[in-house]
Amino acid sequence: MTSALARADTFCKRFGLRIPVVLGPMAGASPTSLSAAVANAGGMGACGALLMPPSEILSWAAELRAMTSGPFQINLWVPDPAPERDAVQEAAVRAFLSHWGPEVPAAAGDRTPPDFALQCEAVLQAAPVAASSVMGLYPPEFVARLKARGIAWWATITTVAEARAAARAGADVIVAQGMEAGGHRGAFDARRATTDLIGLCALVPAVADAVDVPVVAAGGIADGRGLSAALHLGASAVQIGTGFLRCPEARIPQAWADALGRTAPEDTVLSRVFSGRAGRSLTTAYTRAATSPDAPTPAPYPVQRGLTQAMRDAANGADDIDRMQAWAGQSAMLASPKPAAIVAETMWEAARAQLR
Repeated sequence: MTSALARADTFCKRFGLRIPVVLGPMAGASPTSLSAAVANAGGMGACGALLMPPSEILSWAAELRAMTSGPFQINLWVPDPAPERDAVQEAAVRAFLSHWGPEVPAAAGDRTPPDFALQCEAVLQAAPVAASSVMGLYPPEFVARLKARGIAWWATITTVAEARAAARAGADVIVAQGMEAGGHRGAFDARRATTDLIGLCALVPAVADAVDVPVVAAGGIADGRGLSAALHLGASAVQIGTGFLRCPEARIPQAWADALGRTAPEDTVLSRVFSGRAGRSLTTAYTRAATSPDAPTPAPYPVQRGLTQAMRDAANGADDIDRMQAWAGQSAMLASPKPAAIVAETMWEAARAQLR
């Protein structure tokens, strides 16, 4: 137990933390208010920058620095290959979605993410403590530029093989994402995101044994018990997303926040029905219908995300949980509605007591 605390302390000193708690970088749910609260409590803030153009990334970093001197990470998706489009399939999805929101024009599937290379330039300019990757490995030239700027590369993985590949590529930290995690699965190969499902208790010790860099545990952790267990299994810190979503600083729709508090682990579902990439969300009327045998197969990422945009926007405007893209990990019921600083500090106090 003493070694677990010592490992966490070493990690905290390296990255300027007082507690080994890292906010999960949640695209679409990364207000600076939440990062500032976690960072001011001694943890690390986070920006899920998937949907942000460079100017927004820089504005986010500047706004956060006006609120805290604490460390933060910026997360980018490694781009998938261009999707194979199927007009017939997309028409079937649009017809299905018309029962859940506004009519979906064919052009909705044409939306593309911001330019990845320009996002990388913005991250270098923003100079966070860490730049984290998901869905694959950063290009070697970007890794070299990060290291030259003193920015650590945190690589998100879902398997031991991915962890080894990330370590060989120069990752400074491995973020081990268990299958319990809410939001998108970080699998390098989208086709395996729903088959290579490894729980955190199996993944963390296996990864810790396989690599020589620190491991951050992510997925299914929302209280001191989970934090202490992750450290005991070999992690140096934990990354928490769902566990902070009910905090007032998260600013998510009220229906989503309320639903998290009553969601048992079995009441979440892993599906591709929101974006085309596998992600874990609350089980709702829409997810049940969209994953039923007679529902159309979702379009690939990011086409499906574009097709569902109108429905998701309407759901947020109406505070309608049954159509909302309500990401949730299996620990949702443990999420607290208290301020984020209290959640983070209480979690660490409980974990430290257990580890001692």
